[in-house]
Amino acid sequence: MRDLTIELPDRGSALAEMGAALGRAGVSILGGGAWTVDGRGVAHFLFADGDAARRALEARGIRVLADREVVVLRLDQERPGQLGAACARMAAAGVNIDAQYSSHDHELILVVDDPAAARRAAEEWTRPHA
Repeated sequence: MRDLTIELPDRGSALAEMGAALGRAGVSILGGGAWTVDGRGVAHFLFADGDAARRALEARGIRVLADREVVVLRLDQERPGQLGAACARMAAAGVNIDAQYSSHDHELILVVDDPAAARRAAEEWTRPHA
């Protein structure tokens, strides 16, 4: 799975245009979110096929800022403190989390500066919880 960082204009139709471009190309969004910061629309969306998503978006003139590997965790939703514990493990491993969101399958998606170190930290974190 891949996270695409997408620049969107700050206008009401931007998400609709993005969704339509992906739909026409047969590309599904698996998770993510979008927001406006200082008048600039930024989105992080999760795709099974990042290349197909990028092609569909760029063909419509939508700018893809980054295409990155993700780390996926499943949190125990009934156990408070899971997000803090998982993120503390990442920090202890020297991993910086650039974006965090949930997939449509209730998974924690982390976009990080060091995916290999983050995967190791995630494996260590999940081991005692298995």
